[in-house]
Amino acid sequence: MTKLLLLFVAIVIVFVPVFAQQSDAALRRVREQDSASRDTSGKLQTLTAAEHLSRAEAYSSNRLFPEAREHWSKVFENYPSDTGIAKALFGTARSYMWERKYTEAVRWFDKLTKDYLNTKDGREGLAFKGASYVRMGRNLEAAQVYEQYVTMFPQGERIESAHLNIIDAYREAGKFDEANRWVERTLQQFPGKPSEVNALHARLRMEINHEDWNAAVRTAGQLLSGKSFAGSMASSDEVKFLRAFAFERSGNKSEAATAYVSIGSSYFGGLARERRSKMGMQAIADVSPRNYAEFPVPFRSELLRESRKNKFDPRFLLAIMKQESTFRANAKSPAGARGLLQLVFDTAVKYNRKAGYPNMQPDDLYKPAVSIAIGSVYVAELKAEFGGLYEAIAASYNGGEDNTARWLKRSKPKDPGIFISEIGFAETKNYVFKVMNNYRTYRELYSEDLHRK
Repeated sequence: MTKLLLLFVAIVIVFVPVFAQQSDAALRRVREQDSASRDTSGKLQTLTAAEHLSRAEAYSSNRLFPEAREHWSKVFENYPSDTGIAKALFGTARSYMWERKYTEAVRWFDKLTKDYLNTKDGREGLAFKGASYVRMGRNLEAAQVYEQYVTMFPQGERIESAHLNIIDAYREAGKFDEANRWVERTLQQFPGKPSEVNALHARLRMEINHEDWNAAVRTAGQLLSGKSFAGSMASSDEVKFLRAFAFERSGNKSEAATAYVSIGSSYFGGLARERRSKMGMQAIADVSPRNYAEFPVPFRSELLRESRKNKFDPRFLLAIMKQESTFRANAKSPAGARGLLQLVFDTAVKYNRKAGYPNMQPDDLYKPAVSIAIGSVYVAELKAEFGGLYEAIAASYNGGEDNTARWLKRSKPKDPGIFISEIGFAETKNYVFKVMNNYRTYRELYSEDLHRK
């Protein structure tokens, strides 16, 4: 390892605990200040606008949204001309969105865009208003909002994603001709850019959904004919898998078998091995080394106890834990996620009672037993919600339940590879790849009772 890389690793190792300590200390300080800033009836006193905004940010970054909104409300009531109003409106709207209260989120995004559309917060608010409509299932309204963004902000920060969101919104509304019209428009608007690949990928997903296998083979071939996948939502291995899948479903087994062999050692390579096996073809050898040191089994007793209680494979929780925190109990993210499983407090409080921790505080999530118990209940709930499809559980863990439900709904057939191709966030898609590759390796190395094979 080079000296520069060693220095970088050392900085990361030091920075994460220091960041967590600073963030947690800020939260404790704000809570103490709030306690001292209330009158005898418990009402929060009026402070300066800057102080209210600062305390709101401390709460919001730890996902304590009701507390944050209390401070933003004080700014609205007492400082209507303050320069921080747009930020407070955006924060309030996003907090409701994170809480899955989408109707209330839209109401606040409307307030923001009415008077502050010329600001960055206003532009962001317009985009997130469209996202809220999507999550409510009001896809035509979402498409209209995104079209408003495209018209008003042709150079906006989210202009490319707005085009792609329009395609998906019309598709989910059943307006397939309109969705394809926006595919063409996106291809013309962004030639040679990642959005060109993303638009063709959207068309490929629609063709698979409609079981138009010959069209899917053609579109996949178009994507594989010299297009660069850099920066896009797709990869060459994914498109090769979808092409092979389309060959298989069209009855062209020999072409499918050859296409599956062409896929590399990615997540889709593992799926390709499974597909060939189901087709009765010779298995593709997996030459991955058995690396127990890189895939350890810490907290074995806690994992076995909670996974048995909640009826899921403990190796999957290890796969999440490895990706989320690399087994560091003191890990904390800038979004306020804490502990081994990087649970955020507003999610954890939905499951803490069932997990046996009714009086949980945010810092309790740093305790391994607490994190594993609550995370296990959460994963079990997701498993029940998504029919045991571990790819969907991982997607939901990172990208949210409402989004995952949408992606699963438009996955036809309900195949893991088809589902992953429908994931609409690059971060979530990459997260699922990593978790599922971890899970595949843990299954190869350990039995379900976490003994080495």
